[in-house]
Amino acid sequence: MQIRELRVPGAFEITPKQFGDPRGVFLEWFKAAAFEEAVGHTLDLAQANCSVSSAGVVRGIHFADVPPGQAKYVTCPKGAVLDVVVDIRVGSPTFGQWDSVLLDDVDRRAIYLGEGLGHAFMALEDGSTVMYLCSTGYNPTGEHGINPLDEQIGLTWPTTDRHGNPITPLLSDKDTAAPTLAEAQEQGLLPDYEQVLAYTRSLAR
Repeated sequence: MQIRELRVPGAFEITPKQFGDPRGVFLEWFKAAAFEEAVGHTLDLAQANCSVSSAGVVRGIHFADVPPGQAKYVTCPKGAVLDVVVDIRVGSPTFGQWDSVLLDDVDRRAIYLGEGLGHAFMALEDGSTVMYLCSTGYNPTGEHGINPLDEQIGLTWPTTDRHGNPITPLLSDKDTAAPTLAEAQEQGLLPDYEQVLAYTRSLAR
């Protein structure tokens, strides 16, 4: 597999090598040794999630308090999503910046988002299925959101689905009511860059 760091430090795109024959395709969508070499520490699996979304559905921007935060290793085995990582770490040189990766059932890429980063995605096909490995379990008191339509962040969401049909972002009530990046910072919800770095360094063995 090929692993490259995205424009937001601490986030990586993983492109697997696929082996196909008349029966189908085989690939390794996670490999611990390659992951540790690229990221600098192992991924401790605490929870595995699955979501299925209609075209146009946007989930996020979600993040968790650090420590311990919640790192995510995300792939899309069915359909397609535009997966987005946002740097919400106060004090980071790339604070407020974002990058994206197309996850689909063709290239079968994955994305890794380290602790302290914001995560969102938009489904580009009905039934798009997203699977993600999480470093910590669900903690409702330590998890937060930022509105994915926040103009300050300026995420560029697709206007057509995988088949060229027009789509508009469809958000949950919770994500619609989420604060902007500036409001979340004012409320003291955002992770601190230096604290995140110190925590991720502690994960190295």
